[in-house]
Amino acid sequence: MRHKFGHRLVLPLAAVTAVMGTLFIPAGFAQTGSTPQGFVHLNSMIEKLAQGKPVIGVSTADLSMENARALSRANIDFVRLELEHGPMNFEALRNFLIGMIDKAAILKKGNAQVSVAPIARFAPFGREQQAWVVKQALDIGLMGYVANGVDNKEQALDVVRSIRYPQQKGSRYMTPAGLRGYGPGNALWFWGIGNDEYLQRADLWPLNPQGDLLAAMMIETTEGLKNVNEIAAVPGVGMLFPGNATDLSMSLGIPFNSPEREAALQTVLKACLAHNIACGIAAVGTPEEAERRVKEGWKYIELAGTGVLSGAAEAALRAARAASK
Repeated sequence: MRHKFGHRLVLPLAAVTAVMGTLFIPAGFAQTGSTPQGFVHLNSMIEKLAQGKPVIGVSTADLSMENARALSRANIDFVRLELEHGPMNFEALRNFLIGMIDKAAILKKGNAQVSVAPIARFAPFGREQQAWVVKQALDIGLMGYVANGVDNKEQALDVVRSIRYPQQKGSRYMTPAGLRGYGPGNALWFWGIGNDEYLQRADLWPLNPQGDLLAAMMIETTEGLKNVNEIAAVPGVGMLFPGNATDLSMSLGIPFNSPEREAALQTVLKACLAHNIACGIAAVGTPEEAERRVKEGWKYIELAGTGVLSGAAEAALRAARAASK
């Protein structure tokens, strides 16, 4: 910023955060092992998960500015952006996140916590190199990364290490060692914070209780299902996600609507509950199913549809909210 005489105007970080309305936590807060009094997650999805509440949202492949604005004010907790089966358009992803910035909501809430947390999945499978995709995605500002087809603990660990920054000396969360290079760019703009605070917050929950990033591993193959407990046990993994189990059903060689498919879903859920991490399910289409899944212990409920909430999705949303009370 420059004033009319051409000299750069530099505001102290405390002043910037005061103007933004975000909660500033002094450097080093992430080393305490617990959240300090008054701490607020900027990732509203993690804020709810940390309280044991389920989160409800939608997926969409529509990265238009209009869709971003509409979803940012919808009665949902997250939007999962679909970049696996379509173009991995990082410029469109950046513009979508910019479109989600809602100054009116920030002023009303009094801090920079997003109302709807953006997460996304991309083309690479767990068996493929995806560190570069992780870096691009997080530097743009995403608050969660969904890794496709994770088959074993080694692949899960690769994803976790790609998401994490190398930790400073004295950190209580040195491992798994992070590999992410620093250059968040648009993430600072979208999160509404400065470099120092981003470094503190851009870590994985629940490994770091004050982290604002979520790592989700999709269980989509026979091998992944066999190794589901090992994958769930990897430090930094915050959620297992069999999706709607279409790919998992195909890998198992069973029909989509078979009892074996439901048994596979329950196997993933059991691993999540055993390791105290969130478990996600997609294509929840009726109020009855939404209520049942919440009561079973699923914490991430992705409604059926493609972003726009239909009448059926709205009914399922209301049922899931009611079941979580």
